[in-house]
Amino acid sequence: MSSSPSTDDSGALLGPADIRELAAALGVRPTKQRGQNFVIDANTVRRIVRTAEVRPDDVVVEVGPGLGSLTLALLEAADRVVAVEIDDVLAAALPSTIAARMPARADRFALVHSDAMHVQELPGPAPTALVANLPYNVAVPVLLHMLERFPSIERTLVMVQSEVADRLAARPGNKVYGVPSVKANWYAEVKRAGAIGRNVFWPAPNVDSGLVSLIRRDKPIETTATREEVFAVVDAAFAQRRKTLRAALAGWAGSAAAAEAALVAAGVSPQARGEALTVHEFIAIAEQKGAAQ
Repeated sequence: MSSSPSTDDSGALLGPADIRELAAALGVRPTKQRGQNFVIDANTVRRIVRTAEVRPDDVVVEVGPGLGSLTLALLEAADRVVAVEIDDVLAAALPSTIAARMPARADRFALVHSDAMHVQELPGPAPTALVANLPYNVAVPVLLHMLERFPSIERTLVMVQSEVADRLAARPGNKVYGVPSVKANWYAEVKRAGAIGRNVFWPAPNVDSGLVSLIRRDKPIETTATREEVFAVVDAAFAQRRKTLRAALAGWAGSAAAAEAALVAAGVSPQARGEALTVHEFIAIAEQKGAAQ
């Protein structure tokens, strides 16, 4: 059995001065290209860990740890933390930061120096939770890739741009409901879990951030259609949002008439639009095409 996580107080966590000092020593200037905004507030990272309900037996994967603000807070609470970092300089520096600030937990930390979009496996036991401050420009694809690749992840809490948070947690009929909403819902029950102000970041972004909680479904949705087949319907439906599903799915089905037949058989109005449908209705449509072949 592992030793229980350290309850060391905020001395181990990084504050604004620590972050700037580390960045200066490494010659790091946060880049817009990678959507880098480092969290500089210890209370915020502790709040994220609390909201994520990280447990002492959790194996947490973190994407984009940066200088290690959230990583240290996760190490306090979890059994193990695996951080995935694409940036060469940040990846090289992080293990030293962990060793210096939380030496008793350093053996509970592993670093994967890679692009999260290409990660196919992680060292050590299977991850049970994903907690991350995701770069704005890749938040949705990274989230969906991690959920698909690592089915052992039961709980996810991500901090993303507020607009992205709204989109992920949107329900059918909401004007921001779209591809991310449906695909995230395929894997999990999704909800907004709080707002994060701009002043806890360096540099301060010009947008607000939000927390999104995703609790993986106990059982995958039962369907004869594959995930790829369902997602193809979703992509087609939202590629031309203003069109009715009869028209939007014509290319996918082979013709407007074939699309109408699949929709009617699935119990969906051919005159409906994608933003009105639940993930279960998209599944029903995908199943009809499979049945017709």
